[in-house]
Amino acid sequence: MSELLRAAGRLDGKVALISGGARGQGAAEAGLFVREGATVVITDVLDDAGAKTAANLGETCVYMHQDVTSEDEWAVVVASVVERFGRLDVLVNNAGIFPAGGVLTTTKADYERVVAINQTGVFLGMQAAARVMVEQRSGSIVNISSIAGMGGSAGFIGYGATKWAVRGMTKSAARELAPFGIRVNSVHPGIIDTAMLQTFDAVGPHVRENLNARIPVGRSAEAVEVAQLVLYLASDESSYSTGSEFIVDGGWLS
Repeated sequence: MSELLRAAGRLDGKVALISGGARGQGAAEAGLFVREGATVVITDVLDDAGAKTAANLGETCVYMHQDVTSEDEWAVVVASVVERFGRLDVLVNNAGIFPAGGVLTTTKADYERVVAINQTGVFLGMQAAARVMVEQRSGSIVNISSIAGMGGSAGFIGYGATKWAVRGMTKSAARELAPFGIRVNSVHPGIIDTAMLQTFDAVGPHVRENLNARIPVGRSAEAVEVAQLVLYLASDESSYSTGSEFIVDGGWLS
């Protein structure tokens, strides 16, 4: 089945922008997009890793430095994409951080930092991309939230708050942009085996093992398993889906 999907060219002719694409989930998304025929621009603050990922994916993948908390940098990146490739069909708001910290331990500065990256960064990305997509009267925006945006997340107050915000912004933007042919959906991963899981190691011993034991399928996901869902939402196969949550959690919330 995977060989058939790769041969289908599900994103042929599309131009995609993926924030936080240097490694992990964003890099997995970029890899799938390239294999399905898209031209992909990945952005990040991890310049060495980003440049290496783009080089490994070939000439249809380009890396650009970007701080997603900067409105100016969003404007520059989107303008550069359109100038170079003529259009922007897909935005994946993937960049984010996963800091531990509960109600009693999170400082105001820590809280504002996670909001700036995980929440404001998504807003700025949607705004910058939508300005182009409205003119095209087409586009797909995929916002990466979390299962923490579907329920409570003890010990991660800032992270949980931002992921709920992403879910809400997605629904608002979907209603606003639908008349212009733009779809906006959120993806809610569970426990994904990426560098972000190192946060759990700092919380205490055996945390990862205990988490996996709570997942009905008995394991954490590989980044590509999330990327396959993002690919579906980026493609025209999901043409009637907008304003919706797509959960990929191995049954955690079931």
